[in-house]
Amino acid sequence: MYKGVYCLVFRNGCCTVEVGSLGEVTFPSGWHVYTGSAQGPGGLARVARHIRVKREGIRSPHWHVDYLLVQPGFRLSAVACAPTTAQSDECRISGLLASDPVPGFGCSDCRCRSHLAYFKSNPEKELKSAFLHAGLDVTITRLNIS
Repeated sequence: MYKGVYCLVFRNGCCTVEVGSLGEVTFPSGWHVYTGSAQGPGGLARVARHIRVKREGIRSPHWHVDYLLVQPGFRLSAVACAPTTAQSDECRISGLLASDPVPGFGCSDCRCRSHLAYFKSNPEKELKSAFLHAGLDVTITRLNIS
């Protein structure tokens, strides 16, 4: 399986979610984009794991994004994936999307402010632009998983 970087695109109503070590986080209504890395041995198969968690649930969330995946109010609307072997591309994409970040989310293993960004409207243009700016060939798959 290819190694790479991915973004999970969520659409949600206003809600407050208990997010592990971050505690209660209030999310405004709109769109949230989580940027993750798939540099491990499973590569981009990690995205399939996220989709499975969204569809089937999970006993105990492990990563910050798991807390969103198990929330019925967060609809998984799209996934953007790009093959890359550069570890830094996760932070680069996240930084390019960070106009309105959720502080501390998904970035415990790096110096980024956040790996979750908020958008008032569908962020597909911003996603394409970020991957293009990073020199990555992105594939966006639209989903509709509640």
